[in-house]
Amino acid sequence: MIETRRLRTLRAVADHRTVTAAAAALHLTPSAVSQQLAALEHEVGHRLLDRDGRGVRLTAVGRILLGHTNEILAQLERAGADIAAYTAGTTGEVKVASFATAIGLLVAPAVGVLRDSEPGIRVRVLDAEGDQSLTMVLDGSVDAAVAVEYRGAPAEDDRRLSRIPLYSEPFDVVLPRDHALAEREVTVADLAGETWIGPYPGNPCHDVIALACEHAGFTPEFAHSSDDFSAVVALAAAGAGVAMVPRLALRGTDLSGVEIRRVAGPERRVFTAVRRGAERHPLLVPLLDALRHTATALDRASSP
Repeated sequence: MIETRRLRTLRAVADHRTVTAAAAALHLTPSAVSQQLAALEHEVGHRLLDRDGRGVRLTAVGRILLGHTNEILAQLERAGADIAAYTAGTTGEVKVASFATAIGLLVAPAVGVLRDSEPGIRVRVLDAEGDQSLTMVLDGSVDAAVAVEYRGAPAEDDRRLSRIPLYSEPFDVVLPRDHALAEREVTVADLAGETWIGPYPGNPCHDVIALACEHAGFTPEFAHSSDDFSAVVALAAAGAGVAMVPRLALRGTDLSGVEIRRVAGPERRVFTAVRRGAERHPLLVPLLDALRHTATALDRASSP
C-alpha cells in the first residue's frame, strides 16, 4: 500500500528539484523527506530519484509514478470538495497568493464582494509573483493563486492544476518626456538599442517583455531593475531609460514625467489556479466566482 503523504513528497521534490527546497515547502526537515522517499522506493520496489548536480531528477519509474500521483491527488481534492459540498460548508478560511497589482485591482475587490455575500468565508491574501504562487498551490501552502502566463508556467492541460482565465492587458511603452520617440507611434522594434528599465529576471513580466523583444529581433539590455512598476515609471521620468509596463499597473502612478505609447504585441494574461479537483470546493466556488466577476470589469478597462 502506497501512502498518500509519500506521494505528496515525491511531487514536491519533482517540482522543487532538491530535497532541501521540497522540505521547506512541506514544512519538514530534509531528513524526514529523505526517509519518506526511501520508504516510497521500498514500497514501489524501484529507485525513484537520481542525483543531478546539486539536485535530483526522477528516474523513468519515478516519472511513471508521478503521473499517477497527479491523478490520485486530484481525485482526493475532488473527494474533499464533494464531502464539503455535502455538508454545505460555507464557513472557513481560504488562502490566496497573488502578485501585487492583481491584489489591488482584482483580489481586494473580490474579497469585498465575499464579505457581503459569504460572510462565513475568511480570505487570507499573500503577495507572491506568479511563478511562486503556483508552486505554493501545488505545495498546499495556499488554496488558490492569481498568476501571469509566462514561458515556464504549467500548461493549460497540466494534470495538477485547474486554471481559469481572468483577464488580459496589453503592455504600454513608457518613455521619458524628451525622448526622440515621444512624439510618434512606437513599435517594439523601435526600442532596439535603448537602455531598459524593467522587472527582475524570474518575474513573469520580465519574461513577457524579453520575448516580445526577441520577436522584434533584439535582446533588451536592462540597466535598471525593479519589480515595482511605480519605481520603473519614476526612473523613466528621470531619463534613465525606456520601459514596457502592463496597462493596469499604470493606474494611480505619477505619469507627469513620461509619455505613454500603446504598442502591439505583448500582453499580460492573468489566470487563477487551484489544485485539480478543488475547483468544486464550496469555499472556493464563491471566491472563483468573485474573481471572475471582478475580472470582467478589468478586462473592459484594459481594452484599447
